[in-house]
Amino acid sequence: MSSGEKGRQEAQPAYVLHSYPFRETSLVVEVFSRDFGRLPLVARGARRPKSAVRGLLLSFQPLLLSWFGKSEVRTLHRAEWQGGQPQLQGLALICGFYLNELLMRLLHREDPHEKLFLCYRRALQALAGEGEYATILRRFEKCLLQELGYALSLEHDAESGEPVAPDRLYAYQIERGPLLDQAGPGRNGVQLLGKTLLDMAADDYADPVTLQQSKALMRTLINHYLGEKPLHTRQLLKDVQQS
Repeated sequence: MSSGEKGRQEAQPAYVLHSYPFRETSLVVEVFSRDFGRLPLVARGARRPKSAVRGLLLSFQPLLLSWFGKSEVRTLHRAEWQGGQPQLQGLALICGFYLNELLMRLLHREDPHEKLFLCYRRALQALAGEGEYATILRRFEKCLLQELGYALSLEHDAESGEPVAPDRLYAYQIERGPLLDQAGPGRNGVQLLGKTLLDMAADDYADPVTLQQSKALMRTLINHYLGEKPLHTRQLLKDVQQS
């Protein structure tokens, strides 16, 4: 094997998160792979009309990618489309771009998360078929935070350790958890019912109140971990839903 082919990986399950032009005819693709996490690959000549990978390096499509190299940016040498994933359209497409932006912003390069990869695959399949977009996003966000080491505490009071009571009001404090709000709204944190916390623990978003309160909680948590820079796709989702 030549020095340029060191670090060769064959047929790695992956998805394209983002791509941008590189030099005159190539692309750099940021991919989310099952066993190697997020990493950049240069697809040489991919912008040429007759390139074998030109029509394959699309977001949301399951691929098998092969690459080589030891530098930060590896070189893609083969891409195979796996099929089985319908094209996302309309609001589902914007939701898919939201998932990709979260992964680009929160996932460190070369930090493998096989469970998160499976969560992402399930989310894309659900977006293509179910239509319960808010539920799909909440489940993915929860999986993402858990895999990144920010797992939500949902079933016990962070102060007393007592089980969360479904009919009581709690204030969720970032990096601590829910605290019983005995005097009504007053504690710092996102206000929500115990039932919402327990529903989220069970990944059950059928209750409209749970869906509304879980959205407020997840938005607060994700904003905290993202820092100052807002998500472009979140504003796009808001604009589409209000139009």
